[in-house]
Amino acid sequence: MRPPPEPAVAGLPVRWRPRVLPLEPVAVAGAGSVALALGHRASRADDAALAAWTGVAGPEVLVLLGAAASLPWVDGAVYLGRDPLAPALLLPCALEPDVAPSWLERALLAGQGDAPLAVLPASGVLVSVGSAQPVARASLTEWLLAADGTGAAS
Repeated sequence: MRPPPEPAVAGLPVRWRPRVLPLEPVAVAGAGSVALALGHRASRADDAALAAWTGVAGPEVLVLLGAAASLPWVDGAVYLGRDPLAPALLLPCALEPDVAPSWLERALLAGQGDAPLAVLPASGVLVSVGSAQPVARASLTEWLLAADGTGAAS
């Protein structure tokens, strides 16, 4: 029996395997319910922590960038780092692609444009983080209200 196919990233069928040496985290990301949990966790951070992060958010996706020790932890979140062989990509710290990272980088940038790109293999999501802005509590709260649809941003 074959394992189910992994989600394609930006339409590219790439398999992922554990990294021998994990990358140093520079970002944390979530898609779907994990993005919402990450947003709620981030909203509980103090103002100093928020000021230390930059981020991008969209429908059902949130990416926070910052120093490894400052990034919030949420079950199911993906911690991303920079592989020196593909510096324009933020790749999962614990996983590596089964193709040369430089080839993956070239293929993803050709199809998506703006670097750096955060790669979320489990969901198949690719997020441009080049326009990341400082995280403002008001913006985060507004995103949470829209994302969870309940009107509660705690």
